[in-house]
Amino acid sequence: MFKNLVALIGGCLLVWSASAGELSGKAPDFDLVSRDGSRVALSDLQGQVVMVNFWATWCGPCREEMPHLEALYQRYSDLGFTLLGVNVEEDSSGADEFLAETPVSFPILFDPENSVSELYDVIAMPSTVMIDRTGEMRFIHHGYQAGYENEYQSQIRALIRE
Repeated sequence: MFKNLVALIGGCLLVWSASAGELSGKAPDFDLVSRDGSRVALSDLQGQVVMVNFWATWCGPCREEMPHLEALYQRYSDLGFTLLGVNVEEDSSGADEFLAETPVSFPILFDPENSVSELYDVIAMPSTVMIDRTGEMRFIHHGYQAGYENEYQSQIRALIRE
């Protein structure tokens, strides 16, 4: 299923594609500063199922998806699941404002130079990568449409059971 949205922002043509698929290969490690000022490394989460969600405040689907991500985190975090929200904006002040209105309890990380989003070849906003307990990438989602959270939940459950 594909749904493309095209926008011109700051002279850049951006294309969002809503799609999902399977993925394989070792997840590239990264280390980013979190909203609380601590550093978070993906490698420190080995042994957990990890969902990495790349998002931005200018992305409407990202904003719509955020409460659903929080619900998933609340539901599965005690079962060996964590979620990392990676904000890709150069200026994090917009993220802070948005998160004041839409609070989340999962770690929000900042990638202002887009180094991590480049590692993961992020081509759409939001983009979500599911990583299994061994650090292997298993699923990827480009974009967000209502109902994707049901697919996320099914994938989280399957990866937790492994």
